[in-house]
Amino acid sequence: MSCATDNTTTYSISNEIASAMTRSVNKKPIQLMVNDQFYDAIVSENATLLTLLREELGLTGTKEGCGAGECGACTVIINGKPVNSCMVLALECQGAEVRTIEGEHKEGQLSDLQQAFIEHNAFQCGFCTPGMIMSARALLQVNPTPSKEEIIEAMEGNLCRCTGYESIVSAIESMGKPGGASEGGNMPLIGNVPLIGDVPEGGDVPEGGAVPEGSDPPGINEPEGVSEDE
Repeated sequence: MSCATDNTTTYSISNEIASAMTRSVNKKPIQLMVNDQFYDAIVSENATLLTLLREELGLTGTKEGCGAGECGACTVIINGKPVNSCMVLALECQGAEVRTIEGEHKEGQLSDLQQAFIEHNAFQCGFCTPGMIMSARALLQVNPTPSKEEIIEAMEGNLCRCTGYESIVSAIESMGKPGGASEGGNMPLIGNVPLIGDVPEGGDVPEGGAVPEGSDPPGINEPEGVSEDE
């Protein structure tokens, strides 16, 4: 058996590998507006907007879930529309206006939508909440008084594994009702830490947000014919 290698073939393959490696680390400048603040950054050609937000800009309120655009945890608003930031290249956002969960609270005050989520217990672990609020905000910007059906349709790309959806829909629906959170003013932060949606990683679930030990999460019903012992 011969182990001889065609030098031309070897050189060609080596060049292709080197070229691919060079392309993977190429970086380009980008300018964009995030939460009304201008940013000028240098990003890899293959970096996603999610990576830029979390690793370069330090905006970790946007969560990385499935990484495939299926769960909605990384939802942000780009030029007025809700988008899965894990599916968008950062360079595609050149000149764009981006809003993340950090843009919800202003000057130490929770937004009306964040307050509505608290009042309706529309979260438990809170991991999906930033994406939920961003999708809801995008809907309310174009439709301030959405029907229940319109809310469900707008939120279908956001998955929740623990709270159930009824309380989430109720929180969003309350925004367009007289006396709802949208008319109730903003709620102050406690210790300058937001209570909902953008709790720092590793932080505690807000008091009142967690389901008491031994009770079932709201909105989750046991399927018929299935007992707790099964």
